[in-house]
Amino acid sequence: MEVAFELALSAHLEAETDWLLARQLGAAVDNPGARVMDIVGVVPTPEVTDRAAITGETIPPLAVEGDVGVGEAVPVTEALNCGPERAESVAERAAELGFVERSRRGGRTYVRQTTRYPDWVDRLVGIENKPDLGRPGDLDFQLRFDVELALFDEIWLATESYVTGAHLNRIPDPVGVWRFDPGTGEREVVREASTLSVDEPGVELRAEEALRTDVTLVSADAKARQRRRIAERAWGKGWRPDAFPGCTQCSATDAGVPYCAFHERPVAPSMDCGAGCPGYEPGEEPEVDPEELRDEWSPWVRDPAGVARRQSGLDRF
Repeated sequence: MEVAFELALSAHLEAETDWLLARQLGAAVDNPGARVMDIVGVVPTPEVTDRAAITGETIPPLAVEGDVGVGEAVPVTEALNCGPERAESVAERAAELGFVERSRRGGRTYVRQTTRYPDWVDRLVGIENKPDLGRPGDLDFQLRFDVELALFDEIWLATESYVTGAHLNRIPDPVGVWRFDPGTGEREVVREASTLSVDEPGVELRAEEALRTDVTLVSADAKARQRRRIAERAWGKGWRPDAFPGCTQCSATDAGVPYCAFHERPVAPSMDCGAGCPGYEPGEEPEVDPEELRDEWSPWVRDPAGVARRQSGLDRF
């Protein structure tokens, strides 16, 4: 149910905002696997059109962060902050995407950006989905993690449950709350979110015991780097499922959300569908093109012309 709720909310937000959306992205800094955000909304600046012109895929973070610009080419081992083999691999991928050009001089690889990396991210919005507040799981720790780290400008809790005062008292004050009905697409703001201090150092919670909490201090620079990485990952990933179930009961909404006529609700193909479902009837998969829909509904561009003025220097190797 939670994944189906997540898909329906993603479709709703994409239709109602200008955000670029993605699901299930890492949301920690020091320990990348410690937190995964259900939905990430990237609020773009007008420069999003410049980002869209480069590629529809994720540019390797090291290529974006490297000491290389659009002027004179520099040795790849000096441009990228990693080992020589890794630098060559990152440069090769960035060249495939048209973000850098490579050349060879005196047995060394040189790189030059084909374009300036645009300042296309205004804000990051993190959304934790908990359709049933009667089964909160680790919700308290997760939301305190997000607030203390302040990696996102806003944190929202989205639920289908009726939200009581007792619920709100257990949720950190800066966290906003939405009540969302995946069947009707109605979203109610129960409590507004506060803006978090993303430009300041943060505290990453590691583990909690009765009388002890382990934490890591995270610098503002490390947060800024991770925010850019999250936005770039969101650009390349999106939120729609790659495959739909082959069942006569399943169709796709106009936004590309799997919908089950038997259960009369959105479904998560990988979890809700299959021979174990009482309504399952083998059939053809719905014809859905997630990339076409994403191009239509969001700032993302499916097949940009690119910005490289020539082949990425591969003919010179």
